[in-house]
Parts: sequence; C-alpha cells; structure tokens
Amino acid sequence: MDEIVKAALAKWPHVPACYGWLGLDERGRWWMRDAAAQAAGPFAGPGACAASRGSELRHEGLIAFIGRNYEADEEGQWFFQNGPQRVYVELAATPWIWRVQPDGTVRAHTGEVVQPQAALLDEEGWLYLVTPRGLGLVHSQDMALAAARLEQGQWGGPELPCVPRAQLPQRYGFVRSPAARRASACSASP
Repeated sequence: MDEIVKAALAKWPHVPACYGWLGLDERGRWWMRDAAAQAAGPFAGPGACAASRGSELRHEGLIAFIGRNYEADEEGQWFFQNGPQRVYVELAATPWIWRVQPDGTVRAHTGEVVQPQAALLDEEGWLYLVTPRGLGLVHSQDMALAAARLEQGQWGGPELPCVPRAQLPQRYGFVRSPAARRASACSASP
C-alpha cells in the first residue's frame, strides 16, 4: 500500500466504503461505474449490458495506483484503498487476471509476478491458475502460451480438474459483487 494512502487512513479512519463504482473485467481492465452505469444493471452476469460496464479507465498512472492499493478484506471482497476510502470492486470473473509471458512468467493484471501452483477449467473451457495470491483467470490472448506450458506438464497434470464457474467464489474465497452482497444484507436487516 502506498505511504500516502496509509497516511490518509490514519488521518481519516472512518470514511464510509464505496460500493458498485469500480469494476474489473475478464481482461484485467478497470471500469469506472457512475450512477448511470449502476442504474443500467450489474457489472457482470445476468442483467449486465454494455451500459452497465461504465467507462474504461485508461490513465496509466491511475491504473498503477489502483494496482498498488488493491487488496481483499477478511470476507474475500476485493477493494481499492483510495486514500481513506475503500472502493469495493465488482468482479466479472476473478480477483486476478493472469498474463502469461513468452518466457513462461505469469503476471497479474497489476504487474505482480506470481508462481502458479495448479490449473483448472470451468464448464466453458476458461482456464484458471491457482497461485499464492489466489485464483485468477488466464487472459484470453494468452491461451496459446498457457497451452504450451500445460503441454510441458507445468501447472498440473494432463487432465485438469473442471470446477463449475458458479462454485469458484466459494471454493477460492472471493466475492464477485460486494455491492450485491451488501444490498442483500441491507434488505435482510429489520
């Protein structure tokens, strides 16, 4: 976490969290979801549409800042610590999007290098890697590089386990939509 963020947290420790305003898509791109995007529907899944994605963030400095301050809480909800405010992230797939490099190195969408421990597929054939940082989806443009690594026996045996996509969050401890989780908790309260 950036020192400036730590200082802001110390100065203003009770800033309310923000839900629904930031999304991470299947290709590791960040999306700012203003009120109109949120009103158009969820970021991903049933009911999602192009308008509900919002605006893709393209400023390299902002993207790097988000990546350096991207973490999970104890409930598996991923967030960007924006100064004193937690901005919870809507996930289209997983908290991590892995980029396979030509030399076989695997990098997160944040730039962090990780060491894959295992690979698995879902029912649609999407490839995921399990790392010490958690579960992540392999970027679609890197499937040829990933296939070469799998053929060499890296990241698991010749038969990869298949885990239904709907079971991934519970099995690997992450929340795809903190905003939906918060809304259902609020509606359940008296």
